[in-house]
Amino acid sequence: MKVFVAGATGAVGAPLVRMVVEAGHEVVGTTRSPAKVERIQAMGAEGVVMDGLDAEGVRRAVLDARPEVVVHQMTDLTGFSDVRKFEQAFASTNRLRTKGTDHLLAAAREAGARRFIAQSYASWPYERTGGWVKTEDDPFDLDAPAEVRPTLDAIRYLERAVLGAEGLEGIVLRYGGFYGPGTSMGPGGSVVEAVRRRQFPIAGAGTGVWSFVHVEDAASATLAAIERGAPGAYNVVDDEPSPVSEWLPAFAKIVGAKPPRRVPAWVGRLLAGEHVLVMLNEIRGASNAKAKRELGWAPRYPSWRDGFRATLKREVGSTAA
Repeated sequence: MKVFVAGATGAVGAPLVRMVVEAGHEVVGTTRSPAKVERIQAMGAEGVVMDGLDAEGVRRAVLDARPEVVVHQMTDLTGFSDVRKFEQAFASTNRLRTKGTDHLLAAAREAGARRFIAQSYASWPYERTGGWVKTEDDPFDLDAPAEVRPTLDAIRYLERAVLGAEGLEGIVLRYGGFYGPGTSMGPGGSVVEAVRRRQFPIAGAGTGVWSFVHVEDAASATLAAIERGAPGAYNVVDDEPSPVSEWLPAFAKIVGAKPPRRVPAWVGRLLAGEHVLVMLNEIRGASNAKAKRELGWAPRYPSWRDGFRATLKREVGSTAA
């Protein structure tokens, strides 16, 4: 099978290319940087320079490849470290989720692709009412804080476009919060450093439930969606959605940090904004039952506890024990 991976050098794109090649498929992977083409080629794929916001460039790259499956992994989160500036940090990625998705879908149709798979998100968009763990049938939040609303709108746009695409088998993979190499929660990542400096406090009770996924588990689920599964949305998360009050102290211990500070909710709102307070206290986690059942997928790291330790053990040595 010929697979076109847009965004082949990202945190998920890179392990995905490697896995798809190892599974025996022919891969064309894209990057915006000519300097990264060799990295793609070293994984056994063909490397192509492509800007996802350049409609003609996207069209040309996809038509040249003539893939059966197109995978949209394009993001632009380089240097993202300050969650207080959420809207600013995600502005470029949101353009890739809207205009970039439109360009890639149009090119995929013209090239005769059969299946289109796109990266979506499960870790905070679900409605903040009812149960604390949501399935793909549950609605997204209709009353999201203003700072995250443009990002949620872009996610909704991407999902509507992909799932409603005529002539294509559309799949959206709602990944959990990423950790692992190349992420903010991997070695040297901004979250690791913030936790070590005790700059990631628990504001309020810390009841918000987070779902995580290791980037290699996200990649293996994407490979499963390339090879099988009905069109639709799938939560790609681990087996253990957990409240901030549970996972954050454990994460601090694993990275050799002191326990996170605890501050009143009003202090968190003042220092970081309403959207951060919501993420710490109100967001819902996600169930992976559908992805397990219909994609035949299971995470290598069923719990973030083992995944965090495995990812960070080289940095923290015996403190991860």
